[in-house]
Amino acid sequence: MRARDLGVHIGDGEPGRRNTIADVEDVRVGHTTLIEGDAVRTGVTVVIPPELPLFAGCHRLNGNGELTGLEWVRESGLLTTPIGITNTFSVGVVRDAIAAESADPDSWALPVVGETYDGFLNDIRAQRVTAEHVRAALASASDAVEEGNVGGGTGMICHGFKAGIGTSSRLVGEYTVGVLVQANYGSRKRFRVDGVPVGDLIGEGIAGPTPGDDSGSIIGIVATDAPLLPHQCDRLAQRAGLGVGRMGGTAAHTSGDLFLAFATGNRGLESGRREIELRMLADTEITPFYEAVIESTEEAILNAMLAAETMTGRDGNTAYALEPEVLLEALSRRS
Repeated sequence: MRARDLGVHIGDGEPGRRNTIADVEDVRVGHTTLIEGDAVRTGVTVVIPPELPLFAGCHRLNGNGELTGLEWVRESGLLTTPIGITNTFSVGVVRDAIAAESADPDSWALPVVGETYDGFLNDIRAQRVTAEHVRAALASASDAVEEGNVGGGTGMICHGFKAGIGTSSRLVGEYTVGVLVQANYGSRKRFRVDGVPVGDLIGEGIAGPTPGDDSGSIIGIVATDAPLLPHQCDRLAQRAGLGVGRMGGTAAHTSGDLFLAFATGNRGLESGRREIELRMLADTEITPFYEAVIESTEEAILNAMLAAETMTGRDGNTAYALEPEVLLEALSRRS
């Protein structure tokens, strides 16, 4: 189930054909999901751009989290590896596996790998994600993007409901903007959908793991086929935070809210030539892309919650799904 399946349309923009990050041509997403016994609820997700390197930028809304490789992104303006997303304690193994898989034997790699904390449902200290799981996610990557309790999002919780991986897209003229999130943040009471305070309307009738707690994290990946330069990618990444804010996120002290944007509109950036011809969208034309990122981020978070299913994990802890009828009933009371 996705937001638009329920007739819930976020904003005014038109989504791409799939309404996923894979609407940006040749972007692929892969997952390995680990659900084992009573306590393993985790995994890894990878986002694979069509060509590397690509111009990229990033933004930190609150820094109690990790997205590796960002110093080189800031320094060079380039994304040079696929992107991994997993749990907090598995960043190292995912980073190392992507480095081993993506690097030429005679070159180096600084992989971009993000995390959010799944320790409520998952025995995170067991560190069950392995390099083989990363290789499987890379091998399975396609333009059919699964959402909810999959990959790195398997054990994640958002606004007091089960969540995980979500995605959405918007068309901007002849270009496309797509967003993928791993959502694991926010309190029930602040939960908003298209401006409606659905968290207050739902209340605590559905049990949440940590009532009133605004902690947690979100990783957001923005892709576009527009010809953006690195400083423009920075600006797109920054706007993902506005989408989180529209959903009720506060980027709390304990939250890691980290965003990366890459643009596929310029290719062949390691051509071996002394000079490279580039295209650039005029800065005066970029505001509609901001709107696309904000709307896509908001809808991706909601899709992550609607696609997720109730899950019980470590120590019998349970995170309950946001049932479609509950959301629709709350939205019907918007007046």
